[in-house]
Amino acid sequence: MKRGIFFLLILLIVLSVNLTNTFAQYQPHTQLRLPKGAKARFGKGSIQAIAYSPDGTRLAAATDIGIWIYDAQSGEELNLFDGHTSTIFSVVYSPDGRTIASGGLGWEANLRNATTGQYKTILKGHKERVFSVVYSPDGNTVVSASRDKTVRLWDVVTGKNKATLRGHTDYVYAVACSPDGKTIASGSKDETVRLWDATTGKHKATLKGHTDFVFSVAYSPDGKTIASGSEDKTIRLWDVATSQQKAMFTGHRGRVSSVAYSPDGSTLASACYDSQVRLWDAATGQHKTTLKGHTGWVESLTYAPDGKTLATGSNWDGTVRLWDATTGEHKATFAGHTSAFYTVAYSPDGKTLATGDYSHTVRLWDAMTGEHKATLRGHTDNVTSVAYSPDGKTIASGSGDKTVRLWNATIGHQLGMLRVPTGYISSICYSPDGRTIASASGDKTVRIWEPATSTVSIFNGHTDVVNSVVYSPDGKTIASASRDKTIRLWDVNTGLEIGTRMGPKHSFQSLVYSPDGKTIASGNGLEGLQLLGVATGVARTTTSRFDQIAAISSLVYSPDGKTIASGSGAVIHLWDSTTGEHKTILEGHTSDVTSVVYSPDGKTIASVSYDGTILLWYIPSPTSVLRSIILKSIEVIIYLWALSPFLR
Repeated sequence: MKRGIFFLLILLIVLSVNLTNTFAQYQPHTQLRLPKGAKARFGKGSIQAIAYSPDGTRLAAATDIGIWIYDAQSGEELNLFDGHTSTIFSVVYSPDGRTIASGGLGWEANLRNATTGQYKTILKGHKERVFSVVYSPDGNTVVSASRDKTVRLWDVVTGKNKATLRGHTDYVYAVACSPDGKTIASGSKDETVRLWDATTGKHKATLKGHTDFVFSVAYSPDGKTIASGSEDKTIRLWDVATSQQKAMFTGHRGRVSSVAYSPDGSTLASACYDSQVRLWDAATGQHKTTLKGHTGWVESLTYAPDGKTLATGSNWDGTVRLWDATTGEHKATFAGHTSAFYTVAYSPDGKTLATGDYSHTVRLWDAMTGEHKATLRGHTDNVTSVAYSPDGKTIASGSGDKTVRLWNATIGHQLGMLRVPTGYISSICYSPDGRTIASASGDKTVRIWEPATSTVSIFNGHTDVVNSVVYSPDGKTIASASRDKTIRLWDVNTGLEIGTRMGPKHSFQSLVYSPDGKTIASGNGLEGLQLLGVATGVARTTTSRFDQIAAISSLVYSPDGKTIASGSGAVIHLWDSTTGEHKTILEGHTSDVTSVVYSPDGKTIASVSYDGTILLWYIPSPTSVLRSIILKSIEVIIYLWALSPFLR
C-alpha cells in the first residue's frame, strides 16, 4: 500500500512539473478558452458594450472574441464566453439574471446561460449584423436592431421571430423597451427615432430632429421621456406622449455613442468619442460633471442596479472604468482590452513583444507572462509596422500619420522621427547592421533613413502604393512589394533598381527573405504563396488542397529557414519552405490576421489580428515531440506501478 501511494505521489509531481513548465508563467486570464494549438492570449479584444447583471455582482463586456465576465467589485476575470466567430456589438442580461443575450457581426442574436456560457438559443433571421439587443421587462421577449434596417422581436423560449418591424430607411443602431413593456424605441442611421407597439409591431410615431445618425436610445425610469444620442454631437429628450422634442443637451465634441438614465431618473449619463463621459441633470439639462480618465472613444456605459456606480467601456484605450455615480470619482479600472492590432515584433532576446494598433500606440508586452509593460504614445494615426533594432535597444514604428518614430526600448522615450510628407507608412525594417531603416509608403516610394546622420535616400520606380519592404540578410539589397503587381529589388548603396518580378493578377501584399538570402517568399493577392529564387528569378506558386481563401497579409520564415508562416484571413498557414507543401493550419482568431512573427528561438509563433488579440502558438520540434512521448510513457509506467498493489 505504501509503495503504491509513494509512486502515485511521484506521478503527481511529474505531472505538476510539466504543467508548471507549460502554463504557470502566464497570467490566468491569458489561458481562458484558448483555441487548439495556442499557448497564450494577450489582449482581451476590443470593448463594444458592457452590461451589469441584475444583482450587480457581475459585469459583462462584449468584445471581438467573446463575452468577458468580470467580478463587478474586484475586476477579476471570471470567465470568457467564446464560440462567437466575429465581433459582438451588444450584450444584456435577462431580468432574472439567468441568461445573457448578445448580437454582433454574425447576423444573429444569441442567448446563453449566464453562469456557464452554454448556448441556449440562437435567434436567426436578420440578414445583416445585429447592432443592439434588449430584453422586454417581463423577460419573455428579446428585441434586436440590425443593419438590415429592421427591428425584430423574438420568443426567448422557442427562439421564433414573433414580429419584424419595418420602416427605417437605413441601419438601425439602437433599441430600447419602455418600462411597462408596451412600446419599443429604435434609433437609426436615417436620423430618426421610431416608436412601435410592442404587441402588434405597429408603427406609432417618428421622432425627427437629429441631423445625423442616432446611435443610442434610452427610456427614463418613469417611461415618460426618451433620450437619444447622435453623431450630430447632441443628446435630445423626447416627450413620449406627444412625440415632441423637450430639450437638447450640447457640449460633447464628437459622436454621442451611448446614453443611460440613473435608476432614480434624476441623472442622464452620456458617452462620447471625445473620450469624455458627462452627467446631466435629467430634468433641467444642466451639466453636472465630466468624468475624465479615458484616453479615447468611449463606446458604452451602464449604471449598476443600485445606482451607486457608473461603468464605462472604451474600445480605444482598452479599459472598463468604474465611477462613483454621485461624485464622479474614479473607483476602479479593468484593463487589458485592446483595439485592432496591425503589427507585432519580437525583441531579439525573445522576452518582449511590441505591437502597433488602431489606437495610435505602440504597446510592449512581457512575452513570458502576458503582462502589459508600457504604452508608447506620440503617433496620431494607426501604427502599421514595428521593428526592433538588431541590438534590441531601439524600436522603430511606422504609422498612417506619415512618420517613422524611434523609441528607447527600455524606457519608451521617443528618440527621433522621420516625416514622409506625401504618404502613409505601410512597412518598415532595420538593416542587419542596425544603422539604417527602410520604409515603404503610400506615396509609391521606398526610403532609407540613417538616424545617426539624418540622411534620407528615396528609391523611385513603383507606380502604386508600396505595401512591404525588407532587407536581404547581407544588407546589400532591399526588396519591395507593391500594389502595382511588382516586386522590385534595389541596390542599397546606389539606389538603383536591379530586378523586377511581375505578379500575374493581384498586388503583392507581403514579402520576406529566407534566412540564407536565396529565396523571397511573397503573398500575391488571392493567388497564394509564391517562392522566388533570387539568383534565378524563377518563381513558383504553392499548390495544395488548402488553397488560400483570402489575401496573404503577412509572411515570416522560421529562424532555421525550414518553414514559412503566413497570415490569411483569420488563420495562419504553415508551409514547407523547400517543397511549398502545406504543413498545418492554426485557427483561433475571430477576424483577419494582420501580422505573424516567429520568436528568436523558433519555438513560438505570435500572431495579431483586427480582433484585438495576440495569440502565441506552440510549434513542436521533433525533439520536443520525442520528449513528450518519453514523458508520457514514463507517466504510464509509474501509474501502473503505483496501482499494482491494488490490482492483486
